[in-house]
Amino acid sequence: MDVPVAPPGRPRLIVNADDFGQSDGINQGVAEARRQGIVTSASLMVRWPSAIAAADQALAHPDLSVGLHIDLGEWEFRAQRWQPIYTVLPSLDDAGAVEREVDAQVSRFRDLMGRPPTHLDSHQHVHRSEPVASIVSRVASALGVPLRGTGSRIRYSGAFYGQGSKGEPDPRAISVESLLAILRSLEPGVTELGSHPGVGSAIPGPYSSERNHEVAALCDPRVISTILEYGVELCSFSDLP
Repeated sequence: MDVPVAPPGRPRLIVNADDFGQSDGINQGVAEARRQGIVTSASLMVRWPSAIAAADQALAHPDLSVGLHIDLGEWEFRAQRWQPIYTVLPSLDDAGAVEREVDAQVSRFRDLMGRPPTHLDSHQHVHRSEPVASIVSRVASALGVPLRGTGSRIRYSGAFYGQGSKGEPDPRAISVESLLAILRSLEPGVTELGSHPGVGSAIPGPYSSERNHEVAALCDPRVISTILEYGVELCSFSDLP
């Protein structure tokens, strides 16, 4: 779709779809939110069977910037603590094992996409804690790509997310009204807004039904109208120097 371009000094917005490639339903949600909505970028999970279809989809639409969503596991808050749904490694404290796995996922991304990722982030933000943080930071530096939440060049916002800090439902956060409020409050410079689109009910993990609501909000005509009204420029990681 055609995207509005903001005058100098106005906000620039990357709308990134996480979990691309985790399931067919997520791939379909990303496609719809790119085609009918405001998604400009996606982060690919390379370890899942649907990653191949996601990469084919991305290669057919080169306007979609694609980075690597590093996948070291997924956790759900149950019985008053975070418990694993699945883990990739026995422990995230083993720096050597983490480094080998991250390198393997970067290599797999290159195999699927034929190029390096445009940016790095991670599933459930595991790159925010050590030793993963230092390892992923070194990889991002070596690739010369942005790493979510680091540096001052690109602000990250996780405000568009339908669960609270312990997985409790928060449907208001992914309403059209909430998204409009986020757009109206954007500051000059580049902001990355995280999103998790998906369609259907056969979506893995504890964040499932919320994905359909995200697609509806991301594709709502009022969103584009507000972007035009407030002079927001939609862009992707590929558009940044």
